[in-house]
Amino acid sequence: MGDLSAGVVVIGNEILSGKVVDTNSPFLASELRPLGVALRRIATIPDELPVIRDEIRCQHESFDLVFTSGGVGPTHDDVTIEGVAMALGRKVVVHPEIAGKLRSFYGHKINRARLKMAEVPEGAELITDTSVNFPTIKVENIYILPGIPEIFRAKLEGLKPRFYADPFCLKVVYTRIGEGTLAEHLNDTLRQFPDLLLGSYPKINHPDYMVKVTLESKDADYVGRAFAHLLAVLPEGSVVRTEE
Repeated sequence: MGDLSAGVVVIGNEILSGKVVDTNSPFLASELRPLGVALRRIATIPDELPVIRDEIRCQHESFDLVFTSGGVGPTHDDVTIEGVAMALGRKVVVHPEIAGKLRSFYGHKINRARLKMAEVPEGAELITDTSVNFPTIKVENIYILPGIPEIFRAKLEGLKPRFYADPFCLKVVYTRIGEGTLAEHLNDTLRQFPDLLLGSYPKINHPDYMVKVTLESKDADYVGRAFAHLLAVLPEGSVVRTEE
């Protein structure tokens, strides 16, 4: 499949006001990375149609995959579907299959607000996962997911086989030396392996280590050689432990 890029649009005033903490975008990033998908942008935006339209349009044109989180319920501020439709120049229509599921579930308690959840951008595809009662809505390269973390995670788990590309190979080194000392050894490693994705993450007051170093590449041999090189140039006794 080759390399894939992705973006996520987190929609909700409750996120921007601090009433709710977004856990969906960090979870998405951690799940996509092992699949070989690079998450390139996380945008958190309010429940405002022009803002949703513009952000969706931008990500739709920029990335292979786009995920949305939130704004798909029955209330007045759930406007994600309309925003996606506007971004793609499509109408909002009632999907008969979803409407049927809602009528069966709610019975005589069905109302206009609940039927709103049957609205989709025209031409949308429904992805059914037996572990989740409600189908996922996909339109072009956009996957429309709910904001509720438990449902977001369950839906993403069912979708993951669609996104498998070339996985990243990750190796980790925990050191007991600070970044000031470590920098010359990291720079030396990058000179030898310029295509390496190298990260350095200091930890304040951790009892075991001072800096976590990550080495990544889609070439397992390349990252293995870079890992061996870094371990060879680090000062004796500076490595606490490694993860491969």
